[in-house]
Amino acid sequence: MADEEARLDRAFLALADPTRRSMIARLSRGPATVGELANPFAMTVQAVSRHIRVLEDAGLVTRSRDAQRRPVHLAPEALERLTGWIDRYRLAHEQSYRALDEVLGASAPPQNEEQES
Repeated sequence: MADEEARLDRAFLALADPTRRSMIARLSRGPATVGELANPFAMTVQAVSRHIRVLEDAGLVTRSRDAQRRPVHLAPEALERLTGWIDRYRLAHEQSYRALDEVLGASAPPQNEEQES
């Protein structure tokens, strides 16, 4: 369990940076090279490589070798883990709000058409 918590911490810390979130958004459309990922940013390729390394250490991206190219790929299973973690809490809160709506609906006085006019 501590391993999973550490993995979540690394992923959320990696995604706290807007540059890395932009890279994840770009990679959601398909693999890209470091140069392609660096293109929209006013930073060196080395700085982009450091961002990719953080994403890689967090398990959010992987790299492969394609002849001379080393494309970066999104790791969808890591995003699914994050989504699952968020959904667990979102669903719990939705259930609480639904229960509150029911209580409030039961205690509200009935409205008739004359009151609405």
